[in-house]
Amino acid sequence: MTLDEALSALRGCTEDGRAEGMAAYHKQTREVLGIPNPALNDLTKSWRQSLSVEERVTLADQLWQTDIFEARIAAAKLLTQARLRPDDTAWTLIQSWVPDFDSWAIADHACMAGQKRLLADPTRIDTVEAWTRSDHMWTRRATLVITLPWTKQNNPKPDELAVRDRVLGWAAGYVEDPEWFIQKAIAWWLRDLSKHDPDRTHAFLEAHGEKMKAFARKEAGKYLA
Repeated sequence: MTLDEALSALRGCTEDGRAEGMAAYHKQTREVLGIPNPALNDLTKSWRQSLSVEERVTLADQLWQTDIFEARIAAAKLLTQARLRPDDTAWTLIQSWVPDFDSWAIADHACMAGQKRLLADPTRIDTVEAWTRSDHMWTRRATLVITLPWTKQNNPKPDELAVRDRVLGWAAGYVEDPEWFIQKAIAWWLRDLSKHDPDRTHAFLEAHGEKMKAFARKEAGKYLA
């Protein structure tokens, strides 16, 4: 599939009058086509089924470079798959997108693709840790969004607990960051963790909760007794 063919397929899924509302909601200055998410899901699913891994990575790279809102989300969806062999080129491409993050919707879809690659090879967490020292807010935020799977294990193995504690250490270093999206990401991580590991969540909030923004602290403890 060529890039032109992919863009033509995307434009064929647009809904009249939808682009303006989406651009306003997502605060986009880039081109927004106005495609409903179910239609985007169906289209990218069909691409995943018909293209090889190499073809998907190539197309994802090309779609991202168009800087069209839905094209960037489609690029991420092309790589959001647990079984992707080989996946080194996909992981390298996802890493290259991180400095471009400037929108939660695009960033979160890219991080969902990244989650699959981290689960496939948890040693890649070492690369993610370097992002915690970035001057780019969205890169720092990505460290928490991309590691969300480690909040969800009910019976984590020792190595999974090690990652969980490692990421909580990153979050502890973020608690005084005034950026709303950073505070929201901390709260998101802790809120999800609280459903499976309330003790660690309580301990974090006891140690660092006073330094968090009030809204984030409340959100983090939403499911705690």
